[in-house]
Amino acid sequence: MTEQTPADGTERRTEGEARVVAALDATGVAYTRTRHGRVASLAEAAAARGIAPADLLKTIVVRRGDDDFLLVLLPGDRTISWPRLRALLGVSRMSMPDAATALAVTGFERGTITPFGTTRTWPVVVDERAVGRTVSIGGGGHGVGVTLAADDLVRVLGATVADVSEPQA
Repeated sequence: MTEQTPADGTERRTEGEARVVAALDATGVAYTRTRHGRVASLAEAAAARGIAPADLLKTIVVRRGDDDFLLVLLPGDRTISWPRLRALLGVSRMSMPDAATALAVTGFERGTITPFGTTRTWPVVVDERAVGRTVSIGGGGHGVGVTLAADDLVRVLGATVADVSEPQA
């Protein structure tokens, strides 16, 4: 792991960040963790990390039934294609939970959700546009990012790769 810390050298790791680091370290994959401070949008986060919005993967919590969730990872410039996701999963209805439910089922606040270090393990679907690239995902805290190979992410999470997105309107 490579770590970029604040100029004063201090480490202010939240409990969520600690879970992410432990989960990533347990996989053995190479990654870089970057702290850039709070941002107000995905575009600001991408700029702070020095990447294009398409290289920043959003982690979206999706409910497909009572106590049945999954995580969908999409490039930052795309949105979920609900018809494609429903067809992939063979379900007729899905929804996005409110912020409190997303926190309860992942252990992360909105804006910090990541597939590594969740308090419960959920299936992961990664949009096919992410594979074969280096991507940045949330690091478990506001203003924290993790950069890694998308192929490593897919492999260690046992994620399903599929076409589940469409251009953002």
